[in-house]
Amino acid sequence: MKFEDFKLNPEILRALKDENYTEPTLIQSASIPLILNREDVLGNAQTGTGKTAAFAIPIIQHIANAKRNTNGKRKILSLIITPTRELAVQIGESFSTYGKYTKINNTVVFGGVPHGPQKNILSSGVDVLVATPGRLLDLMDQGYISLKDVKHFVLDEADRLLDMGFINDIKRIISKLPKERQSLFFSATMPKSILALSQQILTRPKKVVVNPVSSTAKTIKQYLYKTNKPTKGQLLLHILKDPELKQVLLFSKTKHGADRIVRNLKKQDINSAAIHGDKSQNQRQKALNDFKASKIRILVATDIAARGIDIDKLRHVINYDIPKDSETYVHRIGRCGRAGEQGIAISFCEPEENGYVKDIEKLTDQKIQIVTDNPFPQTDRPMNAAEKKEVEKEKNRKKQEFFANRKKNEGSRSSSSKKKKHRRY
Repeated sequence: MKFEDFKLNPEILRALKDENYTEPTLIQSASIPLILNREDVLGNAQTGTGKTAAFAIPIIQHIANAKRNTNGKRKILSLIITPTRELAVQIGESFSTYGKYTKINNTVVFGGVPHGPQKNILSSGVDVLVATPGRLLDLMDQGYISLKDVKHFVLDEADRLLDMGFINDIKRIISKLPKERQSLFFSATMPKSILALSQQILTRPKKVVVNPVSSTAKTIKQYLYKTNKPTKGQLLLHILKDPELKQVLLFSKTKHGADRIVRNLKKQDINSAAIHGDKSQNQRQKALNDFKASKIRILVATDIAARGIDIDKLRHVINYDIPKDSETYVHRIGRCGRAGEQGIAISFCEPEENGYVKDIEKLTDQKIQIVTDNPFPQTDRPMNAAEKKEVEKEKNRKKQEFFANRKKNEGSRSSSSKKKKHRRY
């Protein structure tokens, strides 16, 4: 099947040709005809399957056809809700790419940045709005956004939206939408909570299931280095000697861990940056843009960004820490080998993570290839229950000590400040 078989407008086909898109992915082949036929769709597809294009392309066609004979101020005809700022920006970029030869426009609104520029764009009118829930409701409450003209509504990464606690926000948004609309619902997993929400949103939906979360793309080769916790840093530097690893997305378990990895890489003159929840929106976006532009070699991310990073032709992903949740592993490595491209996923496994690897292999029904040519092999043994309890106890002790010292220091600073003030008067 070719994109031409969908009878898309010449302007859209021209844009797809610019991107060297010739054959649709499975999710695109299944979804595009249904959406063009104005069906509601319930899509179950993991990251890396080309799902953004699956809904963006037919929506652009619908809006372009509807606007041929209309004039006046633009109204929001399509609304896409997504959980993270990064994902919102990427979806906006996709609409701009696929619709660049049409007369439709789009904008993205999200929190963490000033309202002003977003309000100015909205005041001029937009056809397609991509938004995170909080900022969308904020701008609606201020009167800058009306949803009464929406014809196409997309809820993307629905499971992530629920995980992040957006359920009440989503219900508020849905209550403001016209009853007569086309609704599209995409989620990587389909627990009961997601199915219950889909029933509130969709009308007689067509279900599309592609690459469930238990599967990894066949285009991704997976390798495992069994090592010790203290030698992970040395192992990373050893692997990065390979010049083929020109652009690497590396996942860390914690925000502090991500920052520590970046500091150590920079000491070795390896360009890198971290992206996680403690970074400002501008810092996160700059790191992502620099990574896309190949200005930095290593982008270190925590799982909050696992579904919000979409890099064309990304070849390498490294799991510095094996995630406890097997599905998280599938999402992480799904950032490479996207849309039919080849990808390589490398994972470091310390003794305490051996069990996580077994769980991943059970979920995916695949064995991860162990690398034997490893200069830092695993020699430590996993801790027993008593040792784990002792380590946890020591962690809690250090945490309490840290907060106690911080409180003491804050008290000292406050007392000192009062004394200085008293002396002045």
